[in-house]
Amino acid sequence: MTRTHLHTGHDHGAGSQEEILDLDAEVLAEHLTAITEWLPLTTSPRHIVDVGCGTGAGTFALLDRFPKAHVTAVDTSPGHLQRLHEKACARDMDDRVHIVQADLDDADWPDLGTPDLVWASASMHHMADPDRVIRNVHDMLAPGGLFAVVELAGFPRFLPDSAPEDRPGLEDRCHAATGHLHADHVPHRGADWGPMLTGAGFALDGERTITVHIEGSRSEAIARYALSALQRIRGTAVQALSPEDLAALDQLLDTGSPHSILRRRDLAVRTERTVWAARRN
Repeated sequence: MTRTHLHTGHDHGAGSQEEILDLDAEVLAEHLTAITEWLPLTTSPRHIVDVGCGTGAGTFALLDRFPKAHVTAVDTSPGHLQRLHEKACARDMDDRVHIVQADLDDADWPDLGTPDLVWASASMHHMADPDRVIRNVHDMLAPGGLFAVVELAGFPRFLPDSAPEDRPGLEDRCHAATGHLHADHVPHRGADWGPMLTGAGFALDGERTITVHIEGSRSEAIARYALSALQRIRGTAVQALSPEDLAALDQLLDTGSPHSILRRRDLAVRTERTVWAARRN
């Protein structure tokens, strides 16, 4: 996986990738469950591999969905894997999780067994050579096994277009300022994985796009999610934003300010996620 991977960074503070992954899992739990329930499985899987597992959003959704399954959770980041292990212990699920630290862009793959289901959520676009990884997954899967690839349309949006009042449209400009960097370093983000999956020998069993719109009033975690996401974006967009936009962004990120994003009542999570289900014949 490329070193600009979503699951890098070992920082644990506000705006860290680990915190964002945890908040993403908390806020979007209902939608993640809907994806796991949609998977076109003929029998419940017993062995699942979670590719680019991060801090375990998919791992635990799959363990909950399939109570007799074991998950092999694979990621490059020891920090994320440690967080996942702590969660597994807290949930008394550590006996159902096998953790593997590995970079799947390396020539030598770890022995991940012969799973019935491979899950890759927001991780395939970080691979340096995704076609090679897809072929390896195909060869690893048990005959008839399923490969589920979940892709993001982009980073979630939180603010209405009219916000903040003195700099409307600020969030769109922040995303535009970071867009070129992601296009250079994560060129497969938002990709249509269907042709790549069929090109590797998979039969496409289904594709579904889930539109997410969650009002901030439904979860207090949404404000913390928005804060962490915009803190992360600021680190990338700082050189490209105008002084006025940067000042407005910093005001939103100042948790002691009356204009802090934590105090807003008009937040919502808006995003899309597409899932492809591909079967090894």
